[in-house]
Parts: sequence; structure tokens; C-alpha cells
Amino acid sequence: EGYTFVDGGVCAAKGFRAGGVYCGIKDNPDKKNDLMVVAADAMCNAAAVYTQNKVKGAPVLVMKKHLKATCGKTMAVVANSKNANTCNADGEEKAEAMCALTAKELGVKPEEILVMSTGVIGQILPIEPIQNALPALCRNLKASAEGAHEAAVAIMTTDTVQKEVAVEFLLDGKKCRLGGMAKGSGMIHPNMATTLNFITTDVAISGEMIQAALSEIVKVTYNCLSIDGDTSTNDMVSVMANGLAGNAEITEKNADFDLFKKALYVVMENMTKMLAADGEGASKFLECSCDGAPDQE
Repeated sequence: EGYTFVDGGVCAAKGFRAGGVYCGIKDNPDKKNDLMVVAADAMCNAAAVYTQNKVKGAPVLVMKKHLKATCGKTMAVVANSKNANTCNADGEEKAEAMCALTAKELGVKPEEILVMSTGVIGQILPIEPIQNALPALCRNLKASAEGAHEAAVAIMTTDTVQKEVAVEFLLDGKKCRLGGMAKGSGMIHPNMATTLNFITTDVAISGEMIQAALSEIVKVTYNCLSIDGDTSTNDMVSVMANGLAGNAEITEKNADFDLFKKALYVVMENMTKMLAADGEGASKFLECSCDGAPDQE
């Protein structure tokens, strides 16, 4: 109630552009997109949750470092599929290079870029195809459902369908939107060893409050999702908020915070169900209810 589903995925909110291309990380006769960028028109407050696997992919380590260096400020995210850039001696160097190359094209600082990779573990990530494709990709980002769709396709691995959800709602009398995209159908088990998930919103909200909402909602969405009992190395959920909706900034847990949290829940719950339904080899979608437990844990 109070939330309307809209098209546009990560471009549903005001002030976000996205795109995806086939750059050729792996030879692929279908030329399916394998590189994507989502960029904001204004500096975003951002927060993330990460895999709890003991081995973490280089992009996860670099992303954590960047969010720490900027105190949670970011302008864009770059991601690739086909190669997870994990368990490689030069992994962090390559993840930093992806950020630097994207930053140069967008005219921002490298630490203002978030980075994520998904795909095969333990293979060296070739940087040349990414380097060659980024200039045109960044020039042609679109603030449209088409741009969001291109990006959503670019993060797919064994997924059979792209996963995008967005909602519109009123907050402080202003029209706000929150939308996301997700990938994942294998190596999925609770405790944030799930998938790549990117969420954007035009709500004005502090990084601390995004983190508080995200950490809470992840427990009742992605952390209730299991497909094959495997926890992965690269997985995360990030939320970027550019504040362009013009509401009074949410800096404490109040009624506006509750409305934001509900919007985040609606989007993340729907993406979680999409992920479960598209699990590798899945022919059934099962939802289990549990009552009588003393608390959520």
C-alpha cells in the first residue's frame, strides 16, 4: 500500500543513467553484454552489504576500500560478467584499473567508483577488452528503461531472465523512486553469499541510514534465500541515493525512514523471489512460513 510498481529498474529514479555492452571478456557467439556502468548525475550517499564467505573477490575488497575512503560517497558503479576476478595475484590491481578507467570517462575520482565482477573464479581478468569498450559505453549511457535493461543483461551469468524491479512512492510530499537489478541463479545460500544487486534511489538519505535500512532488510530477504547451499566469493548489495527527489534528508529513524525502508523491502523481496524462481535447475518456487519462533534470529 502506498507503493506503485514502475518500469525502469536502476534508471527509474531521477538522475541515473545506465548501459551495457559486449566487450569480449570471453569469446561469445551470442555477443551477450558483459560490461555495464550505472552513473549518477549527482554525488550519492551509498551503503553495501557483502558476502560472508572467507574468501572474498578482489572487487569486494576494492569496493569496501573506496566506500571507506570517500566516507560512503559515490558517483557510479562498473561491473562485468564472465570473470569473477577472484583468487588472482593481480585481482585488486585489475579492479582498481576498472575504477580508474571508468572515473576518467565520467570525469570523477577513481575512489568515487564502485566495482563488481561475477563469473568464473581463478582466471586472470583481461583488462584490455574493458579498457577498449568503456569510452563508448560511458558516452552512451541512457536515463531510460532501455539503459537499465542493457545493464541488467550485462551482469547475468547462468540466469535465464534479467531481474529488475522499481517502485514509486511519496515521501515528505515529494515523488520518490527506488529501483534495482539483480543476478544470480547458482552458488546461492543465506548470509549474503548470494548475488550481485544494485539499487538506486532519488531519495535524500544519509549513508548511515541507508546502511541501517539495508542491514535490516537483507536479513528478511536475501538471507532467507537458498538455492544450492554454496556461498560465493563476490556477492553484494549496494544502494546509491542521489537526493534529487528533493525531500528533506533522512538522517534519523523517523516516519520517513520507515517509508524508505518499506520501499527497499518491496524491491528486495521481489528480486529475492525472482532469484529463487530462476535458480539453476529449479522447476519449483518454494516459500516456507515459520511461526512460533521467539524472534527473527
